[in-house]
Amino acid sequence: MTGLIYYLTFEPEMDLFLLKKVIGLLLMPVSLILLLLFASLIFYKIKPGFSFKCLALGCVLLLLSSLPPVAGKLMAPIEAQYEPFTLSGKPVDYIVILGCSHTNDDALPAIAQLEYCSLQRLAEAIRIYRLHPEATLITTGSAVSTGAANAEKVRQAAISLGIPEHKIINENNARDTEEEAELIAPRVRGKHMVLVTNADHLPRAMGYFQAQGIAPTPAPAAFWVKGQQLKKEWDYYFPHAKTLVQTTRAWYEYLGQLALWFKSLL
Repeated sequence: MTGLIYYLTFEPEMDLFLLKKVIGLLLMPVSLILLLLFASLIFYKIKPGFSFKCLALGCVLLLLSSLPPVAGKLMAPIEAQYEPFTLSGKPVDYIVILGCSHTNDDALPAIAQLEYCSLQRLAEAIRIYRLHPEATLITTGSAVSTGAANAEKVRQAAISLGIPEHKIINENNARDTEEEAELIAPRVRGKHMVLVTNADHLPRAMGYFQAQGIAPTPAPAAFWVKGQQLKKEWDYYFPHAKTLVQTTRAWYEYLGQLALWFKSLL
């Protein structure tokens, strides 16, 4: 959600935050595959046997990460934890849209500057707002290096889609999900709050809000796993680049949940 340039503009307290992001990137499937392939090149003449093992492992990891059945098995347990939001039996005070990403380009309308994740979350939040027009939207997310914060860009897009300006509150300073929960918690404590984020991100997000003593109503958006009971076409069993993204997202969330569990022990 936040670029490296943005991190580097801050003082020592940012170092740990940056280190966490770098380690996370290094543990992603693509990074591990590249490291294995580089190792196979480096040790090609020194240790041919080890080089071949690295090459074979890298190729197998790439194949498995790109297969839809494998990615689906990884992602399904994460997304299945919460059902889609339906009309609530009680009024909703706040609809919180967690930040994701966008690209600042003033030549484009605000909605066109949003990346898919922010656009998907906004669409779900607006759907819920139509069910509960009494609610106030809270957009979150800081700036990516320079330019408008993600919260502000989502706010602009929401207004362009018909949400009244006075029904939107910005929280521009949160850099990640943990900080979003910390900054929003005082405002929503004791209120009925709906939490909107991607379905794969929602379990971890709920964990951070619950750690702040908040029990939001979950509202998952943008499911990866769909039509599980339907017969699959033949290409479902072949590698896809898009599937590699899905595997990466699932792996990222498993690591994130592991980190959240460790924090709960401290």
